[in-house]
Amino acid sequence: MTEFDEWKLGFIQEKLKCFLAFVDSDVKNFGSDTSSNHIQITMATTGDKILDSALSKIGEKNLFTRELELALERKEVDFVVHSLKDLPTLLPEGLLVGCVYKRDSPYDAVVMHPKHKGKKLEDLPENSVIGTSSLRRGAQLKKKFPNFTFENIRGNLNTRFKKLDDDDKYDAIILAVAGLERMGWSDRISEILGKDICMYAVSQGAMGVECRDHDYETQDLLAQIHDPETVIACVAERSFLKKLEGGCSVPLSLTGGVYSIDGTQSKVETVTAKIPKLDEPPTKKYAAIIGSDEISPDALQIAESVGIKLAEIMLNSEAGEILKEAKKQTAAAVIEEKERKEKERQEKEKQQQQQ
Repeated sequence: MTEFDEWKLGFIQEKLKCFLAFVDSDVKNFGSDTSSNHIQITMATTGDKILDSALSKIGEKNLFTRELELALERKEVDFVVHSLKDLPTLLPEGLLVGCVYKRDSPYDAVVMHPKHKGKKLEDLPENSVIGTSSLRRGAQLKKKFPNFTFENIRGNLNTRFKKLDDDDKYDAIILAVAGLERMGWSDRISEILGKDICMYAVSQGAMGVECRDHDYETQDLLAQIHDPETVIACVAERSFLKKLEGGCSVPLSLTGGVYSIDGTQSKVETVTAKIPKLDEPPTKKYAAIIGSDEISPDALQIAESVGIKLAEIMLNSEAGEILKEAKKQTAAAVIEEKERKEKERQEKEKQQQQQ
């Protein structure tokens, strides 16, 4: 392994502690008996700090990434680890995803209030309150369970568990299976939601490592934990999302959906393609993810094209109008939230002046 005088790791606070220990161990064990020197850095991002607003109302795409990327750009750190679902499909110039680690479960889980232990969502009474910070989860579950109420819930996992168990406001909350398993809380999972109930987010369950695009030494190191199967799936998924936003072969099937915010309208499509196995060096980035010597460029190009094709099918169907209306409603919600916060700020200043 190439010796590094110093490694600085930027990690999302709390959320990635278990993964940090695992990757840190892997990095130190690559190809050398001598342990590398490194410094581990934790950072709080905008998404970690703003806890009084729903994520969809904040109006930023890089809530959990920008502070980390700034550290990369300033060369304060050499790479940073993200939940890949939090990483925008368009990265700042000069940065790329140098590694996607083997994906854990991409599915969502139901965590019940203790009074509902042993139940599933379908067993809950009408008007049950379900907590989620995700517009995606809420929109899909509203379609399946129109008689439930969906409320925003923010904070780290400990905070959300406390709100669930102690406040008696929520009957259940929805969280990612991967996060619960990484933190050792699999016993709190009451139900794992299949794709027929709630399709998981693009790249959910995968960990992405972001680095500078000309830092080849770091890229060579990260290539050793770059998982081909996960990379191909995530390239297809991220290409789908990016398009919506502005001898031997294996089948690749990608299913995507667009849902109205209230869950009453939806469009789901699937595209399948064949991926040839070829041994050629990577030539480019695919949905901001770099290839590797173990992944055929043709495979990555096909994965990218599958995502784009599925998005085009969606945009040329009723899903295009659903998406347009959802964006319009989200933009209005962002403006409303900013006005609410500005009003709160003015009232606070007024109270301080009166004191």
